[in-house]
Amino acid sequence: MTTSAGPQPVLAGEKTPFEMLLVKLFAIIPGTALVAAVPLAWGWGLGWTDVWLAVFFYTFTCLGVTVGFHRYFTHGAFKAKRPLRIALAVAGSMAMQGRVIGWVADHRRHHAYADREGDPHSPWLFGTSVGALAKGFWHAHMGWMFRRELTNAARFAPDLLADPDVRRVHRWFPALTVATLVAPAVLGGLISWSWWGAVTGFFWAGLVRVAALHHVTWSVNSICHMVGDRPFEARDRSANFWPLAILSMGESWHNSHHADPTCARHGVRRGQIDVSARLIWFFERFGWATDVRWPRQERMARKLRDTAAS
Repeated sequence: MTTSAGPQPVLAGEKTPFEMLLVKLFAIIPGTALVAAVPLAWGWGLGWTDVWLAVFFYTFTCLGVTVGFHRYFTHGAFKAKRPLRIALAVAGSMAMQGRVIGWVADHRRHHAYADREGDPHSPWLFGTSVGALAKGFWHAHMGWMFRRELTNAARFAPDLLADPDVRRVHRWFPALTVATLVAPAVLGGLISWSWWGAVTGFFWAGLVRVAALHHVTWSVNSICHMVGDRPFEARDRSANFWPLAILSMGESWHNSHHADPTCARHGVRRGQIDVSARLIWFFERFGWATDVRWPRQERMARKLRDTAAS
């Protein structure tokens, strides 16, 4: 990805102090709510309305990231009609994982330098000793977000910078952050017809849901580059980690993804559940998505490791 002036640098300056504050708040406040959720669940303040609202908003925003930010905007695994493109950008933004253009730039940079110097969140950057791996896990899981450096979007996401719809949703991020926390509270209050329903809806389907989704997504960066199966050849240490398959909507089939990044389906082997791929299939059936890059048996066969020799 270059411009007429030549290759662009990897970084594009630093986050502002206000941006650094927001990163810390987004990471710490929902996480604190998640810790507080355990004793609350055993006592009071949790009902079926809260559970179903949390499941709905978790699924909606998680698929916004996995199908939208990741498979569509980052890797171009399919083409989307304009209303779907905007909807995916909005849904992904409501996961509170950052603005769409910055998210895509970071992830494309991750693939360009996977598990090497330049990868923003590899767990292998500090060595292989116990201490180095502990430091690497923290860095890959969430520590990397506290660094001030910004990935250069002009180099890694020029197509999104040129898209007026994406730029518009990019600017909407503060409003969408408010919406993703307020909407569960409003619905909880209306369904229960009480202020207490609004409070519990905000807590469980707002803060706790955001925290849970954050840690599942971050686990793909950390755990799925450290532990799991590696049936396919890849240039890095990406691994398939089946326990996260459902919660991550198929993203934890990470070795398969790194072996074929533009493929719309990550769970390419029999029995590998991939909810995101099923949603893309649904979009394709209704004509909202076209030119879907489904896995090809011969292509994946070429990437299989020679397990007998390893």
